[in-house]
This record gives sequence, C-alpha cells and structure tokens, in this order.
Amino acid sequence: MPERRELRNCRLETLVIHGGWRPDPATGSPLPPVAQTGSFAYESADELESVFAGRAPGYVYSRIANPTVSALESRITALEGGAGALAAASGMNVISTLAITLCGAGGQIVSSRAIFGGTYSLFARTLAHLGMETVFVDARDPAAVAAAIGERCRMVFVETISNPAMEVPDLSALATVARTAGVPLVVDSTVTTPYLIRPGELGAALAVHSTSKFINGHGTAIGGILVDCGNFDWGAGRHPHLEEFTRRAGQQGLLAALRQRYWRDLGGCQAPLNAFLQGAGLDTLAVRMERHCANAAALALFLNGHPAVRRVYYPGLPDSPYHDAAARQFGGKFGSILSFELAGPEQCFRLINALRLALNLANLGEARTLVIHPASTICRDFSEAEKEAIGANPRLVRVCTGLEHPDDILEDFAQALRRI
Repeated sequence: MPERRELRNCRLETLVIHGGWRPDPATGSPLPPVAQTGSFAYESADELESVFAGRAPGYVYSRIANPTVSALESRITALEGGAGALAAASGMNVISTLAITLCGAGGQIVSSRAIFGGTYSLFARTLAHLGMETVFVDARDPAAVAAAIGERCRMVFVETISNPAMEVPDLSALATVARTAGVPLVVDSTVTTPYLIRPGELGAALAVHSTSKFINGHGTAIGGILVDCGNFDWGAGRHPHLEEFTRRAGQQGLLAALRQRYWRDLGGCQAPLNAFLQGAGLDTLAVRMERHCANAAALALFLNGHPAVRRVYYPGLPDSPYHDAAARQFGGKFGSILSFELAGPEQCFRLINALRLALNLANLGEARTLVIHPASTICRDFSEAEKEAIGANPRLVRVCTGLEHPDDILEDFAQALRRI
C-alpha cells in the first residue's frame, strides 16, 4: 500500500478519520479488525519470552494490551497531540486507577468541587476508604487551588465544563499553579472532546475521557481513555515510585507503570469489541460535535426566554459568567450539555414525563437528545450540601442535545413546558 502523506498538519476533521491509524496491512480493512481474543500465540518459547521481557514488540494477553484497543489509543493520542494513551474499561476506571497510581495511601488530591457525581463519590468515599484524601475547592479561583495543594498532594483534578453546574475553569491558570507546585493537572475533557479543546495545549499533564459518551456517539459501548499530554516529568518530584519506569520508558513512564503494573494488576482492560465500536464512532466526531453544539445553543436561547424557566446554565449564553473563558478555550463552541431550573422538583418530573422526543436516561453524547433529573438519580446518594456543591439542586434538569433537527427539539421542550 503506498505511503500516505504526513497527517500531523491536517485539520481535526481529517485527523478523526485518518489520524493514528492506516488500513490494516494484513487485510486492508480501513477500520481496525476486532481481535476478540484473550491471549496471543507464538511459535517458540524464546519469542514469547522476548515479548514479555520487552525486547520484542507483540501482544501476550488482552488484559495488558490488544491490537484493537491499541488502535483506539493511537487514534485518540493523535487527536490530543499527546505522547501516548491507555484505554480502559470505563472513564471511572481511568480516574480511579490513575489516582491509585499517582497518590497511593496517604496521598492527596486537590479537586474541583463541581464535578460529575460518580467522580465525586469516588474521591470522597471510595478513595478515602483506601487512605487517600481529597480536598474539594472552587476551581474557578486558581489562588484557592494553589492554597489547597499540600505536601502530600499528587494531582489536581478538574473538568473542562462541570456536570451539571456548567462551570468553566481557566485551565491555563490552573496548569501554571499545578506546574509551580510540581503536581500534574488532570483534566476530564469528556464533554468537550478533542474537537473543542486539547488540554495539553493549555498546560495540562493528562487528559481523560469517558469514551462511552461523545467519542462513541451512539451509546453502544462503555470505555475510557487516559492521554499523557507529554509535558510532565514523571520521574521527578512527588512521584518517586515512577522513577524506575521513567528510566526505562522516558516520557512514557506513567503509561508504562500503568500498563505493566497498576492497570495490569487491577484488571481495568477495555474489551476489544468496545474499542472497535468507539473507534467506529470516532470517525464522525467532528460532524456530530458541530450539530451537538448548534442544537444546544438553540435550546439554551429558547429556554432562557421562557417564563417557566428560572435560570439556564450554559456557557454559550452571552450573560453566562463563563462565556468568555469558554469561548477562548473551546474555539467559539460551547458543548452539548446545558442545565436549567424550574420552580421545583415536581415541575422537573412533569417536564421530563411530558417530553416525547428526548429520552430520560443516564448518559451523555448520544445521537438522541437525553434528559435527566440529577438530584434524584445520579446524585441521589449525596447530602444536600454535597448536591449544592456539585450543582445538582432539586430544581435542576440536565439536557444533552442530540442530532435531531433543532426545530423538533425546541418543539418537544415547548410542548412539555406547557404541561408543567
């Protein structure tokens, strides 16, 4: 097959299709074939021993690496402009294994208080049980983040757009704070995707995604991925346990530690079929995100002027306190998610029950418009104070706009609002 021209200078719309992968040399398949196997055979014991020792390339067991999963890792690395990536069973598995790897018992995480409920529970409950402390701060204030970083801090964690509060932190300022303290800034970019932002270009050390969402695009598979943005020295400072890996793997030290020890031992591998489905969805990420963002902007404007709606949370609205930061960081687009307040939880339920087009389910980034009442569902186990901190007050409805015609989405919400 003839060599293709250099792709590094191609635009993202092209990279989502061609970046990080070329047709399979064995079969000519334009999509990575599904290597649906648990392990891989070799002709001799010497060959297998060399692969295990790292002297020869190859695959040995899909819990550690798999060709289909590797293809997804390569493609998303290309989109993020990173140094490498590691795909996992879910976005939560990415964050939990990363925290265990970087922090360990006695370590500290400084996290935005306004984050996804599952991540909040992980930090506040599960990791606390394992001996890790999380300090929750207002990440909109870089000085507050700097003040919270103690001697035991091993990572700073934020989301590009918080879910469901829709807060947008200044990532460049936070990256400077983290870099000055010698800790990595970890950015969950699930809701923005590489189409809106590459966190590494603003100084983040790591980007994480729940690939179950917009990268997959169709709600057909669960997965997550961690991308090393290539700008943090894992062999220095606060992570001495990674030095042995950085001596062998250089900038790939963290990814080597994960693949060869932590991920391997904890078993958070992504299934090959899931990686295939997410890679197939990735092809259309750019065109989908254009429609997602346009539909969200249209719905936010409609709701913002509706008498039954008390407040709309969407950084694309000109009066949003995050409008300028979002426009600067996300290239003039503002994502697919918005939240809005009604008079009370009863009205929220009536609206959701009256919707004919939007589906009431706990996911994001699908082709269909999705709606949920966070306080009674994904955040139901939290205290009232925790719900308030996360932004999941009982009057709030969260919407992720899909790919339908915008007029049909607006008409669906209009008729539902008439019934509350």
